[in-house]
Amino acid sequence: MAQEGTSTFPGSLEVPTPAERDCVEAGDPFQWDVREDCEVRQILDRIADKWSLLVIALLDTRSMRFGELGREIHGVSKRMLTVTLRNLERDGLVHRTIYAEVPPRVEYRLTTMGSTLHRTVQTLVDWTEEHQDQIAYARESFDRAQTAEIVASA
Repeated sequence: MAQEGTSTFPGSLEVPTPAERDCVEAGDPFQWDVREDCEVRQILDRIADKWSLLVIALLDTRSMRFGELGREIHGVSKRMLTVTLRNLERDGLVHRTIYAEVPPRVEYRLTTMGSTLHRTVQTLVDWTEEHQDQIAYARESFDRAQTAEIVASA
């Protein structure tokens, strides 16, 4: 247990006991930082990267072949697309089907769980579109204030 005045907040150097880790409340934004056995951070890192989000969005309506995905996702290398698809398949979000043809044909599609993730991400995209003007205004205001501070301190 922490001494009085010692931080038990994530980021402190104190290592929580197993009992303390079990007591982390659901919805705590730092839960993945204090529980060794929690994979939330790893999963969020994987599904929230730009390539995964694009693959999930493209596969929402139909299955696609590797080459099709590569042509649709500008800037992704073949290696990065391969890694992304394998990780999404490993996590159960994408299903790969290999057809016994010459040459072999491979198609990727979202699993049921992957489709639920797409719906969740779409909600975030919708929120972003709804608030993009406000965000742009806030950025401009912030940048003007920063410039004014620099000028005033010079």
